[in-house]
Amino acid sequence: MKLQIILEPSEEGGYTVTVPVLPGCISEGDSLDEAIANIREAIELYLEPTPVPENTNLIVRELVV
Repeated sequence: MKLQIILEPSEEGGYTVTVPVLPGCISEGDSLDEAIANIREAIELYLEPTPVPENTNLIVRELVV
């Protein structure tokens, strides 16, 4: 499964992450790595009880403001 995520820098620092194909699936993190880990968890919770396979690739698209 491949899901596109969008990382946007937050004004107060860190990143906000959304998943366009999963309305309302949003997370944030202080670093890119933390934001990606947090959105992976948010996706798992969003799709519960459907498990997200370990080999799921996230297509990262960073928006620079």
